[in-house]
Amino acid sequence: MQSATLPFAAPPSGAPAGAGWAALDEAAEWHAFGRPVAAEPGLWESYLAIEGMYCPGCTLTVEDALARCAGVRSVQVNGATATARITWAPAQGRPSGWFAALQKVGYGGLPAADLLTAAPRSQARRVLLWRWLVAGFCMMQVMMYAFPAYVAGPGEMTADVESLLRWASWILTLPVLAFSCWPFFQSALRDLRALRLGMDVPVALGILITFAASTAATFEPQGPFGHEAWFDSLTMFVFFLLSGRLLEQRLRDRTAGSLESLLRRLPQTIERECAPESYERVAVGRLAMGDRIRVFAGETFPADGVVLQGSSRVDEALLTGESRALPRGQGEHVVAGSHNLTGTLLVRVERVGAQTRYAEIVDLMERASSEKPRLAGLADRIAGPFLACVLMAATGAAVWWWPTGPSHALGIAVAVLIVTCPCALSLATPAATLAAAGALARRGVLVRRLGALEDCAEIDTVVFDKTGTLTDTKMSIVQVRTRSGTGAEEALALAGALAAHSLHPASRAIAAEARTCGWTARDVTEAAGQGLKGHVSGDGGWAPRDLRLGSATFCGAPGVRREGATQVHLADDKGWIASFDLDESMRADARTAIGALRRMGPRVELLSGDHANAVQRLAWRAGIEWSWGEQSPEDKLDHVCELQRSGARVAMVGDGMNDGPVLARANVSVAMGQAVPLAQAKADFVVLGSQLAAVSSLLMHARRTRTVVRQNLAWAAAYNAVCVPLALVGWMPAWLAGIGMAASSLLVVLNSARLARVRGDF
Repeated sequence: MQSATLPFAAPPSGAPAGAGWAALDEAAEWHAFGRPVAAEPGLWESYLAIEGMYCPGCTLTVEDALARCAGVRSVQVNGATATARITWAPAQGRPSGWFAALQKVGYGGLPAADLLTAAPRSQARRVLLWRWLVAGFCMMQVMMYAFPAYVAGPGEMTADVESLLRWASWILTLPVLAFSCWPFFQSALRDLRALRLGMDVPVALGILITFAASTAATFEPQGPFGHEAWFDSLTMFVFFLLSGRLLEQRLRDRTAGSLESLLRRLPQTIERECAPESYERVAVGRLAMGDRIRVFAGETFPADGVVLQGSSRVDEALLTGESRALPRGQGEHVVAGSHNLTGTLLVRVERVGAQTRYAEIVDLMERASSEKPRLAGLADRIAGPFLACVLMAATGAAVWWWPTGPSHALGIAVAVLIVTCPCALSLATPAATLAAAGALARRGVLVRRLGALEDCAEIDTVVFDKTGTLTDTKMSIVQVRTRSGTGAEEALALAGALAAHSLHPASRAIAAEARTCGWTARDVTEAAGQGLKGHVSGDGGWAPRDLRLGSATFCGAPGVRREGATQVHLADDKGWIASFDLDESMRADARTAIGALRRMGPRVELLSGDHANAVQRLAWRAGIEWSWGEQSPEDKLDHVCELQRSGARVAMVGDGMNDGPVLARANVSVAMGQAVPLAQAKADFVVLGSQLAAVSSLLMHARRTRTVVRQNLAWAAAYNAVCVPLALVGWMPAWLAGIGMAASSLLVVLNSARLARVRGDF
């Protein structure tokens, strides 16, 4: 999905709910932040950036608010990226209703592809920094006033001096309460209005109880709370809590950086030729196919195109996985989102907007980043009951300790409220999976389904397709045999007319060799794993012919097949016309990649529709022990199903149309970068650069992710198991509870940040 500047701004303060968003109800604007659902005609999926989400616990509130909107079929909110994916029916509702619903429950929203999202996010970061600075300054001053009370001996400080210091602390705590604590109060109030217990509810209660008790001690020194005030603990708690959230926010932005940076990768303007040797700078959204643009060194290509003049080196690492800068000159293609490094190029635009390769990649990454892993959803569901138990435990502790003194009892209750916040539990899975997905994306592996990272860690069997996966996609014709009366050039021309309609490597090779000489094919259909058939006609009075191109069985020519050869046959209504022997070579990195995979433990298999002898030879060369040839799409699907019935967890790696069913069936599916669209649509991961080593690195990184998630969950559980009893018995003061809660969340994010780097080169 291409980033675009939309003519919308957030509605002014005090405007009616949903005001300012009516323009989004126009169908022409939906493509800027969504797309139709291919599998379900009549439905759309759209993406929003949610404002005001300070905690992963907000996800359920946002999901509920959006799910109640007219026409909305499903909602997925990712708290780690503050984004929402909405599937909706235009016949039943309109986008403006979403923003009204969000505003009603206290949140804001913007179209996810809108460049305006950068400004509110940047402003939110600045405001959080100011809240932290105010809390830190006031904390230092309050602690300075509290210090004499801790060090003074009996009779060394008079009552009026003690009262003056408390009043000074009370005044300095007011900015902290009114400004620095506002995110906690706002989130808690929003949850209570929705009759929900969010993670900020116990935090807000702890702050208010502490301030109220300390204020009572300041105003009435002889009252039940008069002997102790906790302004220093309160300000310290808020400061450390904001410190944790500030660092968490920065680390979260860092781990999700590759996903968001891709969405903002295209430039906003580019120079377009308006007359020979004359250029004007225009918005990228105004580009059309056929435009000639000038791209300087250091700029990003805004569209797919072909170089007309100049030479340069281009960085396509994020789009193709190729880590080296590639030379590009006259007649060569460039892709949107890649960087021009060294020279100025004149480029003719061939594809813009949603038609570019860049847009396809962004679509995949947006889908993955908005998905919620299974464990994250489980953590969100148990957060509410857990918080209810926390409130009951705090109330019980206050009642139990009340006979020892109201001040002491409230201190313990506040510590229990603060120390048990389940932020670390809710962050454990999404922080790790998002960091892993970002790292893989930077190395050219797109994660289409975050939950697949959990499945990938359990894989014990990896099944490869052969043609285009273990072998080079480029094949060449080494021999042409024809029936009597048909020349090799004519046979190639006829076959090339059909082959031009397929992305199969064998078809590409025939189409590249053929000289069609006026032959054209229409009504072409492709039978997965078998071949093509269509109506071929030509200029000069050539009689139209119904032809088949594909396997010997498909073309009705089993007797002409040569054992061990990769062949494509051509036939018409009269029978066999020609056979084309093709040669394919194993990828240079295939044996190394298979060896690395086998050392990790999974069983490696090879399935192919080619002849068994050819498949076995390639398997031996690649170091694969188990291989099967002459496998139809149904045979491949049955084979994977049988493996799964025996208890195996199967990963399928392929790139052809006939791999679609088995990719959909496998526990984890990986499509190589040159895969046809159908194969990529069924895959959980897409390897952009077609590096086979990415498969073993993917499995290794998935296992690391599983380990980190387990560490995060274990830490969150152990933290609560240790700290809750300490708080209940009164051994953990409120300020220490605040430090512990902030540190636990920060530790989870820091541990997850280790996944931001993929081990190994590919």
